Amino acid sequence: MLATLILEDGSVYKGEQFGACGTKIGEIVFNTSMTGYQEILTDPSYANQIIIMTYPEIGNYGINEEDFESYAPKCLGFVVKKNCKNDSHYKSKETLSNYLERNGVIGIEGIDTRSLVIKIREKGTMRCMLTTDEIKSESEIVEKIGEICTHNADKDVVLHVSPKEKYVVNEEGEIDLALIDYGCKSGIINSLAERGCKVTVYPASVSASEILDNGHKNLFLSNGPGDPADCEIELETIKNLIGKIPIFGICLGYQLLSIALGAKTYKLKYGHRGGNHPVINLQSGQVMVTSQNHGYAVDTESLSEIMRATYKNLNDDTMEGFDAERLKIFAVQFHPEAKPGPNDAAVIFDEWIKLMEEFHKNPVRKADDMANV
Repeated sequence: MLATLILEDGSVYKGEQFGACGTKIGEIVFNTSMTGYQEILTDPSYANQIIIMTYPEIGNYGINEEDFESYAPKCLGFVVKKNCKNDSHYKSKETLSNYLERNGVIGIEGIDTRSLVIKIREKGTMRCMLTTDEIKSESEIVEKIGEICTHNADKDVVLHVSPKEKYVVNEEGEIDLALIDYGCKSGIINSLAERGCKVTVYPASVSASEILDNGHKNLFLSNGPGDPADCEIELETIKNLIGKIPIFGICLGYQLLSIALGAKTYKLKYGHRGGNHPVINLQSGQVMVTSQNHGYAVDTESLSEIMRATYKNLNDDTMEGFDAERLKIFAVQFHPEAKPGPNDAAVIFDEWIKLMEEFHKNPVRKADDMANV
């Protein structure tokens, strides 16, 4: 069966369908990872997006039972140069195509992904339609572009990927940690649990009073999808927790903390998505290659006085981390657990665990520093 990818600028790409059938409209983005497509597909940060893989052959090792980052894909579509139909790995349980079909994700292969990615790098991310419906005429394409341009995506998509109820991971853990799940990857939760945390996972809609009334010693804000400026409920909760409990954040959590402290965010031209992004520690000078998945960045020029930049992206000089030590706030833009990607940044979890243990011994008092924010 044929499939068609139509961009809002009028570009049309025709290829072969695999996975599910139907029509989806979303934001088109690309990921530069050579492996890890299973983790990418199941990362909730890709909600409402259609993903292009820049590596030419995808699906060769199939789908296994160990590398899921959530219970099902949250992306809308998957664009590859070649879908490998014969998976070959001892852990594989099914082909990529079968997995996508079962989960309602449309796949398209056989298009020039290189030219498509170049277009996005030059023009920026844009909305698109991926459809298996037959398109016979130019007028139909014009009609589809109109649908794309008038399509309204959910504003606060976080609330659609966050769990509905709280739950606990590693009940026997010695370090008490509340985690607000904005679309958290399981690898992040597991990395914290493996380091001795009792992780109580809360939905994104949790109130500050519930976190405080349950007496948690530390708070973690996870990764997640969408524009941080749309997260009004989530920001209100964070503002009511700052200065009352140590807070750590990754990706969307980092962006939300920045806004809550007075900084501004902006949309990147085509985002950072892949497992090969170099960042430098601005204090030590150490460089790490990191895994990333985000479309927004924090404006360094907008940092409040209490904030200190700690990491910088060496590709485009965007800020990749900050702290506000007086308020016991620490956050990074990249994903230290690296699923998929290199393990260079895993040391950040170790550093944060030491801080959590220290804060447990010396509880936080309500911060007077808020007057300076």
